[in-house]
Amino acid sequence: MRLGVEAAIVGGELVRGDVEVDDGRIAAVGLVSRRGRGVAAPGFVDLQVNGYAGIDLLAEPERWREVDARLAATGVTTWLPTLISAPPETTLHALRAIDPPVHLEGPFLELPGAHPPDCLRPPDPELLSRLLDAGRVAVVTLAPELPRALELVDELVRRGIVASLGHSRADARVAHAAFDRGARAVTHLFNAMAPFSHRAPGLAGAALARQDVTVQLICDGHHLADETVLLAWGAARGRLAVVSDAIAAAGEGDGSFRLGSLSVTVRDGVARREGGALAGSVVGLPEALRRLIALGVPLVDAMAAATSVPARLLGRRDVGTLQPGARADVVVLDEGHAVSRVVRAGQLVG
Repeated sequence: MRLGVEAAIVGGELVRGDVEVDDGRIAAVGLVSRRGRGVAAPGFVDLQVNGYAGIDLLAEPERWREVDARLAATGVTTWLPTLISAPPETTLHALRAIDPPVHLEGPFLELPGAHPPDCLRPPDPELLSRLLDAGRVAVVTLAPELPRALELVDELVRRGIVASLGHSRADARVAHAAFDRGARAVTHLFNAMAPFSHRAPGLAGAALARQDVTVQLICDGHHLADETVLLAWGAARGRLAVVSDAIAAAGEGDGSFRLGSLSVTVRDGVARREGGALAGSVVGLPEALRRLIALGVPLVDAMAAATSVPARLLGRRDVGTLQPGARADVVVLDEGHAVSRVVRAGQLVG
């Protein structure tokens, strides 16, 4: 199957010509295309999806396939169901019900953000082992300044699971200690962490200063100022991963929704819990990417932030790329960078 495109993003470059798909894989790129339209890019990889289309994955984990289908239609072909802090039995049930690898955002956190404060727990190696043994876990977010947190980092590294730092008051010294032990990422940079300042850079500054750390960013126009987004991109170019942090309200419009055990109100496209704190996002990854491009980030760099960078963090060589031999997860972008077609595992979606 030829995609009929004029160019494709391959290996961080815009390659002119068509793309051919065969037996669920990318067969060739750069083929002669006289009437091709649009640009092919790898299917999007989202590291943080709490819910979508009215479904909260902590409350209704059995419905993850519905979320998967709805996300695929938008171009998100690989994603991590994300479970916020909850009572252990609730999390264990969700882990057993969800097939894809999961992002455990908590419960070993210091700053609650939109998490229920009474569900946060001190680092507990035994509880961590129970959670990891209950399902497939790809990423765990924790606060490195808590007692025994570095023991948990060691265990995650031993199991080949990404330790991501977040919801944290950590200063730069503690952050560097965790990165030196093997933590490899930061969850939603700047949000739910000690603020950056010129003499106290904190977790955010430590992450931006290191070349071995992937920084995850919410680019929905509400969590961060445009200048902050551009600052992070400039400092972490090539290791910046855009995430949606989507909640059940994403794709549903304004109204009342759930985020785990919390009640969330969406008004004018902004999700807040009681008291006014932001509670995830209703902006999907494709829209976040268009915002990033509108800020002046080159197309190839913006696409890397939603494809190859998160795939690399997960150790996935089969997704996030259009190199021949890779799985044929492809989005076709029109002139306005909107998704016009989606191919997943070689099959047209929708």
